[in-house]
Formats: sequence, structure tokens, C-alpha cells
Amino acid sequence: MSADSSTTSAGGRRGWALVASVTALAGALMLAAGVWGLAWPGSFADFANFPAGLHFVHDAGAFQLGIGATLLSSLIWRDTVALVLAGFLAGNTAHAVNHAVDLDLGGHGWDPWMLAAWSLVVAVALVVRLRQLGWVVGEVTTATTVALRPFVRQKTVLLTSYRRDGTPVGAPVSMAVDGARGFVRSPGNGWKVRRMRNNPMVELAPCTTRGRPTGPAIQARARRLRGPEAAHAARLLARKHPLLQGALVPLTHRMFHARMGETAYFELLPLDTRTDLDPRERRAVPLRSLEDG
Repeated sequence: MSADSSTTSAGGRRGWALVASVTALAGALMLAAGVWGLAWPGSFADFANFPAGLHFVHDAGAFQLGIGATLLSSLIWRDTVALVLAGFLAGNTAHAVNHAVDLDLGGHGWDPWMLAAWSLVVAVALVVRLRQLGWVVGEVTTATTVALRPFVRQKTVLLTSYRRDGTPVGAPVSMAVDGARGFVRSPGNGWKVRRMRNNPMVELAPCTTRGRPTGPAIQARARRLRGPEAAHAARLLARKHPLLQGALVPLTHRMFHARMGETAYFELLPLDTRTDLDPRERRAVPLRSLEDG
């Protein structure tokens, strides 16, 4: 069950809260057990009431660490393949370290190298998968207009607003897409907010983290949101970017509220509202899919 489908009703929200709570508790317990077995194997063996085989307790800790990492990551990572690869990478890397540390207890000299090589292969596969996902590990919705389709899995968007004299000013931002609308946030006292208040016309383009455009721009109209609409935008941004927009950005805005002002949320409506293309135009649209990489 995805978070989106599980929160469409009050009962669904309560159900998802239960699922998330159980998953978080199980993940935290497994993670704690893994650290316990790795750091204090004697104490762990005494608690389990089994003879303390140092290496095997270490390995049990490594596997529990991987399971715990997988459970906790599942709360924010929506892609199954990336989730499993990341969890396996955490556990297998701890396993490789165990074999290096416990080499004097037995095993083979090549064990740590073999396990480390396997972790490297898995890490490469994970990076490839993350690139296919546009480095967006959270939950995304679908776009119902052609103009917004390239932005569904786009990690960073160049938002260009205009000064009073018409000078364009671009800034890289995170954007979530929901149907025919895009959503962004910004510090309320920021210049972007002032520019969009004076002139709601903006341009949006896919870009790198530093703001270098990587695709064609579209025109849109910005509208500031308040109340339930702003809360909806915040949820969409947090689901798409769980760590950045779900934790780091809100924390920063709260810490520097006096200087940054109240967080401002904007709805961005593309001027091009086509829901489909003429077949002769399809090849010209840079649609992003998981298979593109």
C-alpha cells in the first residue's frame, strides 16, 4: 500500500499510521539488535542465552542491521528494487567488515575482499537504479498535462521569476507534480516570493542541483497557497523528497523563522494545458521514464 492510496480517507489514514508505526518499531528494534550484536557480542549472546561464538554473533548483527535498514527505508523509499538493493548493501558491507575484523578467528583471507567486491557491484546497481529514478526515491504522482510530464521525477527544477524591470532571475528548487499542477515552497521573506507576488508569470526547466538547465523550459502562472492547500503542497513535497523536503528544509525554515519568514507555498499552472499530443509531435516531447536511465 502506498502512502498516497492509504490516506484518501480517515480510515485509510489511521490504517497507514498503524502500518508505519509497526514498520518503524520493527526497523528500530532490528537496527538496535544489529548494533548490539556488532558492538557488544558477549552481552548479546548472554541475553540470547546461547554460547558466544564471536564471529557468528557479529554476522547475526550484520544481517539484523541490513533488515533494520530495509524496514526503516521502506517508510520513505517507494521503489522496491532500490529499497532492497540499499538494505542488502548495508547488511553485506557490515558482513564484509566482520570478516576483516574476525580474520584471526578463522575463515579465508579472501572472504573480506569477495564480500567487499559484492558490495561494490550492488552499489553500482543501486546508483544505476537511482539514476533511472532521477534520484527521486520518494513517492510521485502522475501528470495529466504534457507540459508537466518531464517534471514528475525531476529532482531539481530551475524556477525563473521576473523583477519589476523584466529581468529574469533563476533559482533551483524542488517541485512536486500532482495532475495538472506543480508545487514549490520558499521562505516567505525571500526575493522569489516578492517577485512572484508582483508578477505571477514564471518559467520552469529541468536542471542540475546547481541550476544548469538540462531541458526545455515551460511557462506557468504562480498562485500562493494558504491553509489546507498549502498543507497539501507540503505533503506532496515531503513524499517526493522525504529527507530534503520532509525534514531538512522544514527544520531550516523553523530554525531561521525570524529571518526567513513564514514558509510560502505556490501552485504552478502551466500555460500549455494539453493532455495529449498529436502523434506527429510525440517524439519531440522529452518524456522521462524509468527505462530511460
